[in-house]
Amino acid sequence: MDWLERTAELRQWTRGGARAPHKPLLLLYALGRFQRDTDGELRYSTVEDDLKRLLDEYGPPHRTTPAYPFHHLVSDGVWEVRTDRGPGSPGSGVRELRSLGATGRLAPELRAALRREPSLLGRMARLLLDLHFPPSLHAELCGSVGLEPGPTEPERLTTVVRRRRDPRMRERVLTAYAYRCAFCGYDGRIGTLPVGLEAAHVRWWAFGGPDDVDNGLCLCSLHHTLFDRGVLGIGDRHRILVSPRFAGRSSAAREHVTALAGRPLLGPRPDARPVAAVHRSWHTGQVFRGGPCPAAAP
Repeated sequence: MDWLERTAELRQWTRGGARAPHKPLLLLYALGRFQRDTDGELRYSTVEDDLKRLLDEYGPPHRTTPAYPFHHLVSDGVWEVRTDRGPGSPGSGVRELRSLGATGRLAPELRAALRREPSLLGRMARLLLDLHFPPSLHAELCGSVGLEPGPTEPERLTTVVRRRRDPRMRERVLTAYAYRCAFCGYDGRIGTLPVGLEAAHVRWWAFGGPDDVDNGLCLCSLHHTLFDRGVLGIGDRHRILVSPRFAGRSSAAREHVTALAGRPLLGPRPDARPVAAVHRSWHTGQVFRGGPCPAAAP
């Protein structure tokens, strides 16, 4: 059984490029727990808050529940659920999962494969990260789930992902924006080499975002992370959006984030294509946290 293929083909709800990282987040969380305890089970009522927090931080802006992946991941053959009544999930209802003492863990065959081949865990984790999240969030997300992926085998993952990034995108995007952050104007260099500047995908590569200049922004490391976390966005007339959910008391937070609201993007140069409306629209709907904090799930 090819566990990488199975990981790459997790069945997810999709419509118009919408993000639904519920199953990948649960599987990453389970891999992190397996790394620490290969025999442990995850009781839904115990891990529910952890999973909610992951979905709130790394999932789509709209309200969601961890009960969905806890139940539905079983159908992908990588997960099993038991209750006080025996094997099998009671469904995706929160109350049933709680009241029946539902517990989940990696499927027996997968656990056995991970014990036989410890490096498989890291390859699965890297694949989940590459397929569902931008690189700027990988290290932070691993820390959030307590996961240490370790080294991987890029050539093996490429055959599963079936898409390769264009290594020329970074240079094209940085050139289009004259080597300065489109949000704050930072343009640091050491000698002739830019430092702390990155090419950000507006529509994430993991969700079909092309390696084109009109899907890119030159951003400093700070604003790249904030953009991928939905703190910052791009509105009409290419003006900067700041999430109303962002809070910061320091003068640095006001200067580097809050004060950006409404400012026009810096760039691109007249001969370069600005961010396409279709990519801006995707980011606004799938990443930018434009509303108030979501209400707590029952």
